[in-house]
Amino acid sequence: MEAIVKTRVVGGSVMTTIPKKMVNEMNIRGNELIRLNVKKINKDFFGRLKGIGKFTAEDEMNVE
Repeated sequence: MEAIVKTRVVGGSVMTTIPKKMVNEMNIRGNELIRLNVKKINKDFFGRLKGIGKFTAEDEMNVE
């Protein structure tokens, strides 16, 4: 099972939460040991523009 979650800073630590759906499906309880595989997701701005095509002369912003 996989989930994408956001980290946050609390004091000097970095924390995250496990989604409720995952907790319920895997029957996770407090004070249990679990194994986490962590993979950082790189945010690439240019990947978000994929497929919009090339800019044209009409796309230029005229600043006067």
